[in-house]
Formats: sequence, C-alpha cells, structure tokens
Amino acid sequence: MPIQTVFLDAGGVLVNPNWARVSATLSSHGVEVGAAAMAAAEPAAKKRIDTGETIKATNDQQRGWTYFNLVLTEAGVPLSDATAAALAELHDYHRQFNLWESVPEEVLPSLAALRAGGFKLVVVSNANGALHRAFDRLGLTSAVDVIVDSFLEGVEKPDPRFFRIALERSGSRAETTIHVGDLYHVDVAGARAAGIMPALFDVAGLYPECDCLRVRSLRELVGALVSAGT
Repeated sequence: MPIQTVFLDAGGVLVNPNWARVSATLSSHGVEVGAAAMAAAEPAAKKRIDTGETIKATNDQQRGWTYFNLVLTEAGVPLSDATAAALAELHDYHRQFNLWESVPEEVLPSLAALRAGGFKLVVVSNANGALHRAFDRLGLTSAVDVIVDSFLEGVEKPDPRFFRIALERSGSRAETTIHVGDLYHVDVAGARAAGIMPALFDVAGLYPECDCLRVRSLRELVGALVSAGT
C-alpha cells in the first residue's frame, strides 16, 4: 500500500548535538577538541553502540552518555575526570533545554517537500521530556504534524508499543507508514516489530549490509518517497 505517514526520529535525523557547545564546555574544563572533529567521529561512535546486545541491556539515557564518551574516544580524546565533568555539565543543560539543538540546513526544506507530497509527518523519538520545548525553540514544531516523546509516554524504541502509541496519536496505519531512524537495532528493529516499514538514516554509509531502505540524507528520502508515490 502507498505510504501516507512518515515517522521521523529526532536526534540524528532532524537535529544533531550542538558540537560547538560541547567543544566550548570541554574547553572550559581544559580539554581541547573541535566541533568538526567530534561531528566527524560521531557516526562511528554511534555504530559501536548499535548492537542488539547493547540495545537490549541499556535504555536511551544510558546509551546517550556512553555515546559521548565514544565520540571523544573516536576523536582521539582520552577520557578523564575533566571530560567527565564537562559531560556532567552538558547533561544538566540537556535535561533543561535538549543538547540536540543543531538543525541541518536540509531539514526544513525536506520536511516542506514531504508535506507538499501529501505525507503526514510524525516525530517519534526517544527523548527526555524536553522535546516539545526544544522543537518550539528551534522552529520545527510547525513543520511536523505530531511529536511523540518517549519520556512522556513511559516507553521507548525499540519497544513496538511506542510505535503503536505514535500510530494512535497521529491517526495513522502501520501498513501505510514508514519510520526513518539512525540506529538499526532501535529504529529498524522496533518499526518492524510494530508492522511498520523501516528506513535507516545512514549519513556516513556505515551499514552497507542493511536489509531495508537506506538513505544518507533527507533529500534522498524525499526523492525515494516522492518517486514511489508518483
């Protein structure tokens, strides 16, 4: 059946960590590493977390701060008391404002193109309860139709119940929905368990063996969905 609804992960798809803020906070603790170096290291760090065993043994909050340690390691920064103190400070910021506050240039035009193509847009994110405020602040709320924050629902991906909640909230059907996320064992596995078509957002091309639709940008996603619907 033709796709009518697009579920979109927030972090890693629509918003990224503010690496400039991370770099400045680390610098205030005596650790020097550039924003660009961490952004370049991020895909490999994220893939190290993306295993079935890790996902089953942790929740999103636990993975989030392991992720930052892995980004630093991949960027060649030794972990220390100073990096731990900087990350603790960033954690406090994240709890209040959401550190994933960098919006790639392609996001708003791509969301507009999907809407123009007739797709309903639903943000389905493992988050910390601050996602709605963050999207308001970043000017993204009006670009989507529904935002579903796992913290507020009490269940998170890959649990299929979270996807079913998102289907109910948005008035969508599993068989006409595609979910786009950046972690295979969270997003692809979870969507499939809920009967939803998955797509993996793989900006660095690190998943060549992926067994579902794989896109490296939102522009590529727009092209795939719009062409499939014509």
